[in-house]
Amino acid sequence: MDPIPLDGPAFVRSVATGDVYERLAGVGGRVVVVEADGLPDRLDTAAMDRLATLPAVVVARTSAPHRRPAWADLVAAPDDPMPATVAGVMAAQPLAATVLTLLLRTGGGRTVAEGLVAESTAYGLLQSGPEFARWRASRPVRARAAADGPPVRVERHGPELTIVLDRPRVRNALDSAMRDALVEALAVAAHDPSVAVVHLRGAGDSFCSGGDLDEFGSRSDPATAHLVRLLASPARSMAEVADRLVVHLHGDAVGSGIELAAFAGRVEAARSTRIRLPEVGLGLIPGAGGTVSLPRRIGRHRTLRLALDTGSIDAETALGWGLVDEVTD
Repeated sequence: MDPIPLDGPAFVRSVATGDVYERLAGVGGRVVVVEADGLPDRLDTAAMDRLATLPAVVVARTSAPHRRPAWADLVAAPDDPMPATVAGVMAAQPLAATVLTLLLRTGGGRTVAEGLVAESTAYGLLQSGPEFARWRASRPVRARAAADGPPVRVERHGPELTIVLDRPRVRNALDSAMRDALVEALAVAAHDPSVAVVHLRGAGDSFCSGGDLDEFGSRSDPATAHLVRLLASPARSMAEVADRLVVHLHGDAVGSGIELAAFAGRVEAARSTRIRLPEVGLGLIPGAGGTVSLPRRIGRHRTLRLALDTGSIDAETALGWGLVDEVTD
């Protein structure tokens, strides 16, 4: 799928009149590349309202690297190959990529709680969609050996609480047992003001490799899974103690691993850290709070870029973006 190029003034006129919709075939999965130099960063209210539901990724191609136009979903330099990469992702998973784009585009005014509800609702819709069904069928659920012990360790030393994700054999993949134990551990700090600082770490080679893939789609129906996500929410728990929470990343910080970490008031990353958001490739969107936490740290443009890029970023890049606060040795 090739991106649809529009020059700047033509894009403004098309959006203002609604004609841009006629240029987009299908329900979603299209990429519109706009030459942004000379365009304002914000269009008039009517045009912005039309853009809110435009089922496409709008890329602003500009020579000004620090611009983040409000009408664009992504920003690219003139020689950046990113629009072609995104077009490939959109061709493979048009529904997931488009739903994520719309969610991020309209999410700026939501509170954390409102954002988590919106994210979980969109995630549940995609769980019942054809893209996730294809991924699930391509990856049969594997039998998993019994756990060696509790999935989360908690240690208290005076005013300091340390929480350790402890499933190192699976790179601390977040399953339902770990999720519930993490919520319970964070509740200690939430209800005890004498806890001055909470450290969150991961045992073994990685902080967290993301959600446990063998549990994806295992609930009886997406509606029930939606309510479970809202009731047992590590994202909400981490946001409640964010001002006292320090997360220490190393190795893989993938999917929910970076989504949850981004809620913390301080994030430290070892140089070995590799960060990635792979959910769109599964026909889903980030579902552990990433559409809420990451835009608050790095903005929606970079959040979408991270989610639609097929690679990962290192600790130094994350530091430059503001996703982490310090790179450690």
